[in-house]
Amino acid sequence: MTRPQDARSGVEATYGPLLTPARPGGPSGRPVQLWALLPRELATVFRPGLGDTAGEVVREIQRTIPEYARPLDGAFGKALKTGVQMAFVQFLERLGNPEAPSEDRRSVFVSLGVQEFHQGRNVDVLQAAYRVGARVTWRRMAEIGRRAGVPSATLCLLAEAIFAYIDELSALSVEGHAEAREKAAGALERRRHRLMELLLAEPPSPPEVVKHAADLARWQLPDLLVAVALDQPPDEAPPAALTDFESTSPCLLLPAPEPDERERFAEALAGTRAAIGPAVPPVFAARSLRAAQEALRLVDSGGLVDEPVTWCVDHLSRLWLLKEPFLAAELVRERLGPLAGLTGKQHSRLAGTLLAWLETCGNVREVAERLAVHPQTVRSRAQELEALFADGLRDPERRFEMILALRAAPS
Repeated sequence: MTRPQDARSGVEATYGPLLTPARPGGPSGRPVQLWALLPRELATVFRPGLGDTAGEVVREIQRTIPEYARPLDGAFGKALKTGVQMAFVQFLERLGNPEAPSEDRRSVFVSLGVQEFHQGRNVDVLQAAYRVGARVTWRRMAEIGRRAGVPSATLCLLAEAIFAYIDELSALSVEGHAEAREKAAGALERRRHRLMELLLAEPPSPPEVVKHAADLARWQLPDLLVAVALDQPPDEAPPAALTDFESTSPCLLLPAPEPDERERFAEALAGTRAAIGPAVPPVFAARSLRAAQEALRLVDSGGLVDEPVTWCVDHLSRLWLLKEPFLAAELVRERLGPLAGLTGKQHSRLAGTLLAWLETCGNVREVAERLAVHPQTVRSRAQELEALFADGLRDPERRFEMILALRAAPS
């Protein structure tokens, strides 16, 4: 019976000093230095004993990583088995020849990262599989090395080489995963831009065309949406938004918020002046955007109060009236002419009273509360208005047009 020390002596006699680690030297980069330090004959020592180690690695990956605990059929299984097998082949080739070509290895492990992305998994899962592979491989190679009499110092270098090699493979897969993610993001962005073009087209695009584009863009068509006109792109767009930040009039399309979501909705647009169009079915998205753009223009010109976020729904009558500036001005001139000769202070006082009087149907107490004045003051102003407008205050059509004119008049 051969004793352990005799076996060791036999191996050392066969391979001699080749199993002794070379002295440090050469390039200072640690991965390069490791391969230079390892005897090339190690490949001959380890190749016969590795046998089914690739299969053992695959089984251990399946056992310890839940995401891989499924039958290894189809492209996924083939890619995993091919990757593990190639990792062993290439590692042994590098032991024998550190300058061995690596293009095949690169394509395989970049491809593994791509497939991980398409499987919907984070690259961390694949990196965990690499760590499992490194652990199993090192355990098996350590056993073979000890039986073959490989010096401990060489085995320590070999361990470093294994984990450095696994880091290389992992980096290739991370690269593939990132490339696939960027490519998919670019394709998705193009599809969403196309969807936005269809939604804003006039005349409206056919519903089936829009639905198909929405499916491709992975964007759930809401029952109601709002268009948002912006003076400049926000620092970060809301996650559910379709965006167009390339045109001279940047805008968004978003599912319409619920009434109690207005404040949170506005916060998502912080850092830019925005006007939010009326909530409409998707087929009328272009109309919502036109209203939002008009509101933003009126804010710029002073026609609407300057606020960080302007909600069109709060200014519908004013937006409607000011859409045709000439006709609005004519309405003001015709219906509010009697106020034209007053001083600025008198005009403001009586115009405010007239609007409150018309909107409350002449309810003195309500007008007084709205204007925060005494009821007698309201009665006094009402007499002035009677004198100025005469029978016009009692004509229903004139009253309606006066309300419109007061809302259209500059504040």
